[in-house]
Formats: sequence, C-alpha cells, structure tokens
Amino acid sequence: MKEENIIRKRPEPERPKFPKRAVVTAGMPYGNKGLHFGHIGGVFIHADVFARFLRDRIGKDNVIFVSGTDCYGSPIVENYRKICEQEGYKGTIEEYVTENHLKQKKTLDDYEIALNLYATSAFGRSGEIHNKVSEEVFELLYEKGYLEKLSTPQFFDPEHKVLLNGRQVVGECPIEGCKSERGYADECSLGHQYMPSELINPKSTLSGKTPEVIDVTNWYFKLEEFQKLLSDRVEYLRKNTNSRKYLLNTMEEFLREPMIHIKKNQLPKLKEIIDKLPDHEYIEEEKKPSVTLVFKTLRDREEATKIIANHGVNFRTGKTLVPFRLTGNIEWGVKAPVKEGLEGLTFWVWPESLWAPISFTRTYLETGSASSKDWKDWWCSKEANVYQFIGEDNIYFYGIAEMAIFMALQKEAPDFIPKDGDLILPHLIANNHVLFMDKKASSSSDIKPPMADELLQYYTNEQLRMHFLSFGLDNKSVSFQPAVYQTQKQDGIDPVLKEGNLLTNVYNRLIRSCFYTAQKYYDSHIPEGTVSQNILDEARKVILKYERHMYNHEFHRICDLLDSYIRSSNKYYVNNIRTAENNDDDALRRQVLIDSFYAVRVIATLVHPIAPTGAEMVREYLGVDERMWDWETIFEPLDYFISNLNEHKLKFLEPRVDFFKKHESQLR
Repeated sequence: MKEENIIRKRPEPERPKFPKRAVVTAGMPYGNKGLHFGHIGGVFIHADVFARFLRDRIGKDNVIFVSGTDCYGSPIVENYRKICEQEGYKGTIEEYVTENHLKQKKTLDDYEIALNLYATSAFGRSGEIHNKVSEEVFELLYEKGYLEKLSTPQFFDPEHKVLLNGRQVVGECPIEGCKSERGYADECSLGHQYMPSELINPKSTLSGKTPEVIDVTNWYFKLEEFQKLLSDRVEYLRKNTNSRKYLLNTMEEFLREPMIHIKKNQLPKLKEIIDKLPDHEYIEEEKKPSVTLVFKTLRDREEATKIIANHGVNFRTGKTLVPFRLTGNIEWGVKAPVKEGLEGLTFWVWPESLWAPISFTRTYLETGSASSKDWKDWWCSKEANVYQFIGEDNIYFYGIAEMAIFMALQKEAPDFIPKDGDLILPHLIANNHVLFMDKKASSSSDIKPPMADELLQYYTNEQLRMHFLSFGLDNKSVSFQPAVYQTQKQDGIDPVLKEGNLLTNVYNRLIRSCFYTAQKYYDSHIPEGTVSQNILDEARKVILKYERHMYNHEFHRICDLLDSYIRSSNKYYVNNIRTAENNDDDALRRQVLIDSFYAVRVIATLVHPIAPTGAEMVREYLGVDERMWDWETIFEPLDYFISNLNEHKLKFLEPRVDFFKKHESQLR
C-alpha cells in the first residue's frame, strides 16, 4: 500500500495530571465592607469553578476550598474610626468586623461560592488556630535566624499625638514608573514596598498636615536574602509549569538589583556628590528622561538615598527586595511573641494573611469530612497541591513574600523546590483587573464599583458566573459594562447576558426538546440503542479540551468551547429531528434522541462547576445519581448510570420549565 494512502490516526494527547489532594484558596477581603463586583468577578468565581471541577475530577473529599475575612489591618481601623465619627456607629470594632464578615458570607452564598469554610482571622475557633499558627511561624523564623530588629522611620501626627498606621498616611509612591492612585506609609495601592522615609508628600488623614517622622523598632523578615532562590524559582516555574507568563514577569520585576532613578535635569546637582556615593553602576540612555544608579546591596542604596536627599536631589527608587515587615505597632492585630524585650507588637496584616489559609485548613479539618484530617497531608505532601487565586495587585505578597517565608520554614536549607514534608509553594493563579466602564474601580478610587449583591437585582448568579469567566483575565484587564449601569441606552443585547444566553436559550431549548420528544413518543423513556460513533468522538474531543483548559485555568476558552459544543449539539437535534418528523422515520427519531440525550448529559457534566443549580436540575430530571459528575465515568453513555433502561423513566417535564433561568427583571 502506498504511503499516501495510509490514514494515520493521531495519537491522543497526554491528559493532564491532577494531585491526589488539593487546597484551593481565594484572596481574603478586608473586614471593613461587603464584597464589590471585583471580589466576586475577579477572584472568587474563578476559584469556585476550579474547586468544583476538582471535586468532580479527583473526589469531593480530596478538595478543600477555604477563604475568610481579613479581620485586621489599618484599612479596617481607619474605616472604623470614620464610621464612628461621621455616621455615629456605636458598636465595637469586633462587632463592626463581624457584621461585615456575615455580609460577605451571605454574598458568597448567593453566588453559590461553595467554600468548605469561610472563616475569620480574629474570631471563634479559626481565630484561635490562626493565633497559634502565627506564633509558630514567628518562632520558627526567629530560631532559623531569618528575623531582624530594625528601627525604621514611622509617621507621627503631633496634633493628635499618635503614631499613624499604614492607611492614616497618604502620599505619592516613590517607585519609578508606578501608576498607583496613592501611596500609604510603606506600600502603595499597587503593592509596591518602600521605606516610610521615601514616601513623597505624606499627609496625615487625621489632621491633614505633614506628619513628623520618628524611629520605631519592629521585626522584619530578611526577604532580600532570598533574591537568588526566588529568581531560580521563577526560572523553574517558567520552564516546568503552566504558570501564567505575566505573573512570572511581574515577579521578576521585584527581583531587580537596588536602583535609584534621577531625572536628567538633576544631573548638575548629582555630579557634585556622585563620588561620595557607594559603589554603583551609572547608566544613561539617550531616550530615557532619567539616569539609573545600580547598587550591589540594599544597604548601599539606602546610604546613597540619604546622601542624595541631603543635597536636595529629587529621586525615585526602583523595585527591589527590601526587608519585609513582620510586625507593627497597631493595637488591632494578632499579638506577636515577645522577643528581646520588644513588647506590645502585633503582626502586620499582610504576613499573617499569607499563612491564614493554613489556619483555615486546620480549622476545617477539625470538623469537616476530608480524606485526611492531618493538615500536613494537604500542605506538606508531594501528593497534594495548593492553588491560590489572587488579583494582580497582590503578586508581590503571594509571589515574592509568601514564597520566601515558606522556603525559610523548610526543615533543611531553603530550596525553591520543596522536599516532601516541607510546605508546598502554592501554584498562583493571578487575574488581571476587572474594570468598570473601562476604568479601574476600587473602594478607594473616584470610580465606585457596584457591590456584588446589587448585581443580583438584575442578573442571576449563573448569568454573572458565565460572564465573568469569559473575560480572559489571564491575558489582560477587561471592562465590566452591564447595560443596567450605562448612562446612555445601548443598542443590542446587554453584554452581561451574552454567555448566559447560551444556557438560558440554547441549552434550555435542547434539553426541553429531548424531554418533550421522549414524553410524546416514548412515555418518558430514553430509547434503547447505541450512541453514534461520530457523536462519541466529538464529545471525547470536547471533554479532553475542556480538561486541558481547566488544568491551565483558561476559563474564557472553556466558555468558547461550551458555546461551540452546545450550539452544534442543538443544531444536530433540530436538523435531524425535522427530517425524522417530515418522513415519519421512527428509527431516525430514536437515534437522534439517544445521541442528543448523550450530549445533554455531557454538557451538564461540563457545566456543573459553572452553573451548578441548573446542572443539578438536569441530573434530577434525567433520574441518575451523582456518579454523573465523576470524571472516572466521564465518557460513559447515559445507560451506564441506569440499571434497567426499560423500567427507567425520566422525570416528567411540564411546559415552559427552564433548567437555567433568567432573572425575573428580564422577563418583564
């Protein structure tokens, strides 16, 4: 036989490997407010869909999905102060945070975010365990020599005679090229870290005046010592994992050498003192408005900034690793252990929030049903993995600080590939911003985002879940533009409904058609027979693509895949059932129904993590058990789940019943 006449079947692609056990976490919202649409649409829905998929894929007892309210931190203290002064709130700060936690939890429930535990870092059993875990982490870091006492400048309001916490000081971020809306005491709204003395034009939010600067001693984690390990970690992730490229590129930006940027109009002043600066590399490029001084160590750069500032030269620093503050002087926080005479300190909110998911996992395992009750089987085992869904503003904390702290806690010398028994270095899924009407919206900006619960007055949670998944936040920031919030009436369909209509219109139509045909001709029985091979082959391709997209957290590709498959399945039914009806061809009608019910079953399984209520309703009407969601049986036809096809009857479907519903406001 000639070579060109041989039909070669392509080998099936290797299927992705999932861990035996998995922890899924989502970024922790501050306890000073409810959840806005960005919390839900930018992080929680994606985390929930992946957690639900993993429950179907590796077993629900092998997946723990935890998050919680971030109860501490200066934003909460500042908001509490304002609500008491401006709105006459009479409750304690504990009551204030608890009220917001309960609001957040209700919103998550309303969006069907199926957390195993939505905890708090301050109260109840989760608060107790979090205090214990925080103490354990501090003690281990101290014993291993990764903590140091540093006296650093802190802002003091002389009018109110108080030290100012992080959010009680606002100014401009000193980091070169930063586009954040505002800088706070030692970090900006985009997460850039710097020393308080570097903040430009600081103002106290209490008095509105320029605060004084006094030295205050705190514990710092020696983050800068992990520069090489973190660089090696990024390179390893780039070559061996499906980590998002922009995440790794952002992490690399924080791993640059210590730099100072000085505008060229400042060069005459700089030249007078340049010989007094520590050893550095001087870089001047023709097209850039600034020159760059690159130093060998952070200490050299700090010395240089003092000399430069004392001679009236304006400058900005570049991103680099600086000591990571572990404690603070704010009273509202997790109490830090007393060491070397430093008393009355609390943990800074960011570090303790990094290990809070461990605290919450340990809390859940005390009462929950899981395949193992030992938290180390979830956080320290080669058979497990941890998936953290975060926003792009938090890459520094999770991608840099958390990784370094977890490496420092390893039993032996730190390594960027943990050994079995060491803390897992979580797999990060960082999403870009969800914009609102093409502008970045945040609770601290001029563009106020709609609260998540407000959206449910106009859309169902399934419509919103589908829409937010379609954004492709792994690639870029995307604007959320619901028609109900647009000031000018737009022609055409509401953008929010496009993806949801796939379920409420097309898939609903296919399901109903199958049920009504079975009721009309076969007394609610599924006809006996074999699914057509081309239908099985097409479903197999879709299932494997879906699995790969889910493994890579490419949620927008899943939406595109479902769109194509649901529409083609509906088209197959419509075209072939018309032929069967026109020719009164019962054999064709039976085959179309067998094939279409198989498609309905496959689609329901793929939709289950995204629109769980509608998918469960499909399963209920099909009259099969929860094995339908199990990926061990993903390729099986419906009769696999039915012990006796002749006796099995579908649940009777009344006219005008929808499996995936529109919001009542859309029916008017």
